[in-house]
Amino acid sequence: MPVTAKICGISTDKALGAAIAGGASHVGFVFFAKSPRNVTVEQAAELVRQVPGHVGRVGLFVDPDPAFVAHAMALLPLDVIQLHGNETPALAARLRAAHGVDIWKAIPVRTRADLDAGRAFHGAATRLLYDAKPPKGAELPGGNGLRFDWKLLDGHVHPLPWVLSGGLDASNVGEAARITGAQIVDISSGVESAPGTKSVDKITRFLQAVAAL
Repeated sequence: MPVTAKICGISTDKALGAAIAGGASHVGFVFFAKSPRNVTVEQAAELVRQVPGHVGRVGLFVDPDPAFVAHAMALLPLDVIQLHGNETPALAARLRAAHGVDIWKAIPVRTRADLDAGRAFHGAATRLLYDAKPPKGAELPGGNGLRFDWKLLDGHVHPLPWVLSGGLDASNVGEAARITGAQIVDISSGVESAPGTKSVDKITRFLQAVAAL
């Protein structure tokens, strides 16, 4: 199967246009105040209106209040709620039942044992997202430009479909896909010129590299 890509942390028309033109399968909008990629629901609404139907619209939340998620979902036609904090399977299941959309749960990975956390989300989430575990004390749970050892996924029995994230860029995504067998890759900082500032050229090159796989 071909490899597809999600461009996350989009906050401008130009970045969104580059992602869509380059063939991204998903685009992500971050609702987390501490992130340099944070957007308001109102800002996201302006962008989401430009996303064609064949591109998945993902909202990234970190330990969210369900009321805030409900507010976002009332204004945005999101296809996916991505949970990127310390959310429980119970919260994932609650949001899935309440909003009827796919739930992606980020699993922070540094060791093989970390992968086991995904098993608890079987039946609650619809997809896992393996990302590098942030350094101790880091304010951001993702988007740090870090990668984990992709060989940790070798032989792992995945409880759910999954996405590979963390430290990807145009130069290494081919190796990452070959080692892990990932069918969806997720990138944010790897297509930026500065934290929170997406580079149209980097988005284009990354998606060209993915399309060549």
